[in-house]
Amino acid sequence: MGPLTYETAFERDPPPGAHLASGSCSTKWANMDVQESAISTDRVSPSTKLQVQDPAVLSEVERLLAGRTRDIRLKGKLRLLFQERSWPRTAKIVRAWMTWVVVLDVVTLALNAILLPKAIALSMLLPACLLPPAAMATAFVWQRPRAQWLQRISIIAGLFLIFLSVALVGVSAGGEFYERHLNIMLFVAITAIIIFGVPLNWTVTVASLALGLYLVFQLQNPSLEKGSAVAATLFFASGIIATVVARRTMTILAQKTFLLELRDRSRVAELADANARLERLARTDPLTGISNRRWMMETLDHLWSDGMERRGCAMLMCDIDEFKNLNDRLGHAEGDRCLVKVAGIIQSSVRRNRDHVARYGGEEFLIVLPGVDEREAIAMGERIRGSVEAASLPNPASRVLPYVTLSIGVAAQRPGDEIIPPERLQNQADAALYLAKQAGRNRVVLHKAGALGT
Repeated sequence: MGPLTYETAFERDPPPGAHLASGSCSTKWANMDVQESAISTDRVSPSTKLQVQDPAVLSEVERLLAGRTRDIRLKGKLRLLFQERSWPRTAKIVRAWMTWVVVLDVVTLALNAILLPKAIALSMLLPACLLPPAAMATAFVWQRPRAQWLQRISIIAGLFLIFLSVALVGVSAGGEFYERHLNIMLFVAITAIIIFGVPLNWTVTVASLALGLYLVFQLQNPSLEKGSAVAATLFFASGIIATVVARRTMTILAQKTFLLELRDRSRVAELADANARLERLARTDPLTGISNRRWMMETLDHLWSDGMERRGCAMLMCDIDEFKNLNDRLGHAEGDRCLVKVAGIIQSSVRRNRDHVARYGGEEFLIVLPGVDEREAIAMGERIRGSVEAASLPNPASRVLPYVTLSIGVAAQRPGDEIIPPERLQNQADAALYLAKQAGRNRVVLHKAGALGT
């Protein structure tokens, strides 16, 4: 093969720390760090997770939080995100409220039938029957997200029919029931205004409908003068207006809480990313860009804990021949350049996302080949050695060749053999490397049992 230059070996198949020498376990650890730091985001919808890093959204969040709380107005994406976040809770409240209104209506009718004269109870029956279908239809619409215009019509029309039903029950019964049920209608309206977290214009519409019905029926109340009817309406209007203001304040506080969560989530994500980058840097050799010794030790522990040694594994300990002489003759800058080129050649020779490469020492590289036997490991070593020699990197001070060469020691854990710890397998590869150096360098030597006492 022709000379393998740095550009083709290193740039075509780079070993950046971003994938940690194609070691999948290191990427897994980095992802775990991110997941632990941002665990709170599991409660957020996917679209919110996507938007939380939108610079425009974050800029608007910071702007709103920097101002006064009472001036918070959500618009555009933020408004849609808030509605998406708050809809499940609001829908659950609406459905529960509607269901209990129906239950109370039925119970009240039953009690009236027992306690009140038959004529009065029968007069209440027909207007009371208007309430259950209106409430159930509204609850049905709010079972799942629908178009906002449909939700708005359902909540306003449903509440109007409920108010009308309660008022007509009293109007039909007459007497003491007339004004009592109008007051009950306002009470029902106030509870809906307080607990329904719907947009302010919806709330104002509901409040206006309730007060309008109250005023209309009170003006027709034969036992009440018109001036008293208006005065009573104004009295109750002050209370309902205060309730609407309180509901608006609750909504603003909920929106501020949502904005704070978005900002905190963004900061957590940024911190998780920074931690992941630091973690990658801590496990990456700054010169060559491949993994360092610390990462390799963690990788070996991880592989062995997963039972890799039972499936077979090989280690290659590689050492650049006459590297000290290269530094002395050409300088440390050229030595660093040589290390980077050799690292790139090794990285481009192994199997991506399966094998593991690390700079183990000054000019030493350790390669771990999971699921590889002795024959395959020797073939891999020869391919790497041949590629380094073919690159023709200058080393005029070498006693082997005027080019950079590599000596490689190989040790393998075969399936079914006695399980040995990774440190011992590494020592065997190192012992084989020593034999390769003794035999003249620029060669691949397999460790054999009993060699050098190992």
